[in-house]
Amino acid sequence: MNWSEFGFIHAGGRFNAKEQTLSARSVHTLVKRWSFFTGCSGSICGSSSPTVVNGVVYVGSYDGNVYALDAATGTKLWSFPTNGIAYPTPAVASGVVFAGSNDHNVYALNASTGAKLWSYTTGYDVVSSPAVANGVVYIGSEDGNVYALKAVTGAKLWSFSTRLVVDSSPAVANGVIYIGSEDDNLYALNASTGAKLWSFTAGNEIYSSPAVANGIVYVGAEDGNVYAVNATTGSKVWS
Repeated sequence: MNWSEFGFIHAGGRFNAKEQTLSARSVHTLVKRWSFFTGCSGSICGSSSPTVVNGVVYVGSYDGNVYALDAATGTKLWSFPTNGIAYPTPAVASGVVFAGSNDHNVYALNASTGAKLWSYTTGYDVVSSPAVANGVVYIGSEDGNVYALKAVTGAKLWSFSTRLVVDSSPAVANGVIYIGSEDDNLYALNASTGAKLWSFTAGNEIYSSPAVANGIVYVGAEDGNVYAVNATTGSKVWS
């Protein structure tokens, strides 16, 4: 089973119901099969959360590279250098890897070779992880905008301006984009047009990435609360 983007599914569910090998009962049997050192930015080392598609692990690194590794052996298949730190978790769709970097760019790379297909430059660092749905890449930027880009060409379809940094990663469900902002708001946007459907104001910044299930959007905020918000109306269900 592939895990092709941040949160497993467009709605950010973070759960693979078809996983049959790993469970609370089997975790103690795990042994390390391999490791791969991705590199550092100065004294800081780390990598994004990985995605796994068709036996390949895709991961971004603090050394600025996006890596493709053989899932069985850890052998490096290719790497692509960005000009910054590749914080975001890559998304993989239709043979293309979509990745962001704090060099302000969103990249589309050939999943087999790592060759760059296109890049789109936002106004500042890209820390948000992309979501890809219906041929569109959705992603936030620290320039305060949420972007919708055509997956094939990188052409901008629309952008929506929040008032502050967008490090939250988008969730996509039923034709709606859900994403948080440092301006304290959770936004619901029409996936086709970028029009705001509603916004919900938390008590502080929202860096957390939302998850959507059963008509409810769940998101955390810097005020220490987890919020459940009606996905259709934006009204608070509980916190």
